[in-house]
Amino acid sequence: MPASKTTKIAFENVTKVFQTRSQEIVAVKDYSMRVEAGDFVSIIGPSGCGKSTLIRMLDGIIQPSSGELYIDGELVNTSAKRLSRQTLRKMGFIFQQPNMLPWYTIRQNVMLPLKILGIDHEEERNYADSLIEMVGLTEYANAYPLEISGGMLQRAGVVRAMVHKPEILLMDEPFGALDEMMREQLNMELLSIWRQLGITIIFITHNVEEAILLSSRIYVMGTQPGRLVEIVDIGLSRPRSLSMITEGRFADYEMRLTSLIGELDLRNIK
Repeated sequence: MPASKTTKIAFENVTKVFQTRSQEIVAVKDYSMRVEAGDFVSIIGPSGCGKSTLIRMLDGIIQPSSGELYIDGELVNTSAKRLSRQTLRKMGFIFQQPNMLPWYTIRQNVMLPLKILGIDHEEERNYADSLIEMVGLTEYANAYPLEISGGMLQRAGVVRAMVHKPEILLMDEPFGALDEMMREQLNMELLSIWRQLGITIIFITHNVEEAILLSSRIYVMGTQPGRLVEIVDIGLSRPRSLSMITEGRFADYEMRLTSLIGELDLRNIK
């Protein structure tokens, strides 16, 4: 695979076809993408364009119909039912719902991946506590999920995905269920964590404004079939701040991306 030495993730002409009783559905067609180590990229597009299918092919939940996936230049073994433990340890997953175990405390939930991966040692437990402190949840570490707010649960979900020190975070609409103020706050916290830890992030969202604020590069997808429409590099300086949303350059990116996606009602995606 011709790629730079720092390429962390690569999709090469990936297609996914789902077979129903009556028809074939092409969820993703001929999709290619390269993500450099330590980069923050977003994938945006309307519902049904295959954004989540891409993530689920990368984490091994769904197998591609054709094409190739690479992590660190190594071909992902798509013929296996499960990814190797070594590959899985490189990745953390954050979805729209944090899905905490209600009978575990927040600290126990955050540390759950350590137990699953068999690396529940003192050093890792101390690191888990440092992550909990980083997102302001130390006071609530011994609380149960039903005792804290949705925003706090989502913070816990973010650090749970990072507790085993993954090199890659795959985030599928992680803040979509939150109100605008809470989402903006968590976006800023996510950028702070990303800067501190230097991880590689693929972020899926419907929200154009959110994608611009977070990303170095945005992959725009279209539907019927799900396909790459355009790649937009975001040249805003870092560190990013919420005040950038009012800048003319930010508005220019927003207009361009919205026109690429199609006629969307921005009130429904902000």
